[in-house]
Amino acid sequence: MSRPPEAMYSPNTLNTLIGQGVDAIDTPALVVDLDAMERNLQRMAQFAQQHRMRWRPHAKMHKSAQIGLMQMQAGAVGVCVQKTAEAEAMAAGGVNDIHISNEVIAPHKLARVVALARQLQSRGGRLGIAVDSEQGVQALADAVRAIGPAAATSSAPLIDVYVEVDVGHGRCGIPPAQAGALAQRVASHAGLRLAGLQAYQGRAQHLHSVQERRDAIAAAADAVAQARTAIEALGLPVPCVTGAGTGTMVHESATGAWHELQVGSFLFMDADYRRNERDAGQPPFEPALFVKSQVTGRYPQHAVCDAGHKSHAIDSGMPEVHWPAGLDYFSGGDEHGVLRVRSGGPANAGDSALPALPAIGDIVWLIPGHCDPTVNLHDAMIGVRGGLQVGVVERIIPVDARGALT
Repeated sequence: MSRPPEAMYSPNTLNTLIGQGVDAIDTPALVVDLDAMERNLQRMAQFAQQHRMRWRPHAKMHKSAQIGLMQMQAGAVGVCVQKTAEAEAMAAGGVNDIHISNEVIAPHKLARVVALARQLQSRGGRLGIAVDSEQGVQALADAVRAIGPAAATSSAPLIDVYVEVDVGHGRCGIPPAQAGALAQRVASHAGLRLAGLQAYQGRAQHLHSVQERRDAIAAAADAVAQARTAIEALGLPVPCVTGAGTGTMVHESATGAWHELQVGSFLFMDADYRRNERDAGQPPFEPALFVKSQVTGRYPQHAVCDAGHKSHAIDSGMPEVHWPAGLDYFSGGDEHGVLRVRSGGPANAGDSALPALPAIGDIVWLIPGHCDPTVNLHDAMIGVRGGLQVGVVERIIPVDARGALT
């Protein structure tokens, strides 16, 4: 008797796939090409070493403590997250150096932040967090004081605090000229350590041309310099400037303004990043995250597969068809994808030697448009060794922080 479909998606029951070939993986499913992922990881480690940069990968992308630990074993100093719950999930999985690169304001969440900081400190680790308002600094300091005077001493600060500066993203962060005053507020509270600046230019990550990204990061570096000047004029240190992403890491590394790279998507390389013009200085990162899908319908002008929007995110566009070649994916709704032979090519001119539509039952491998929210749709990723066509399932990677929104 076959297992019920829902059982295929539990990390525990997925463990029965270990040792089996890729043909045993049900569809749709989220699959990691472990060989490609490890090559990406090694290339990132080499890049950081060559450029004398620390790197702190963003775990909001993979949401897996197992992968976070793998990255640290490869040389990363820790991980970033965006949510308190993500930080808790990473810590529960054994990650000891975590930076919440986002603002946390609610008192009940800050109580969790402080409890997590104490937990990590007791394990020899650390917790960092970003702030961009006086209210945020005061609320964080109040949460630290609430656990008692022993935790709120200037000689043994509990939490590393990064002043977030808006370097062009237009989302969070204060103007560079205000960084000094806010840094001074942080430094005035026992239990908090002024750790530096959070400076992330998110808009630049997906500017398609190299020159556009270079120009955006040059402007961001000017903003970082202004913020540093404002802080150091008050006699305060700026130990670390952290930020950057997969799309711009070459440029942040070249400016000398950043110390730490918060790269994330390099590990899986989604379709949206692959559409960018590649900078010659960027390592040749490969796609490593795929949705396995099966063709369920074949029609004169299109085929239909079983991977709709419930299996991959579409905020950054449709997935790229990795295999078979020559196909494009179009939206078919929640449960379906529409596949067509790539338009504008010789295939539409009657060349029978070129790719045709797949048949019912054929397997289609998709590269998600945006890896972060795609991962968040799944309980686990299936790690395959030896390639997508003939590989073997080696491990099941739980998505520990799936739905960690608070």
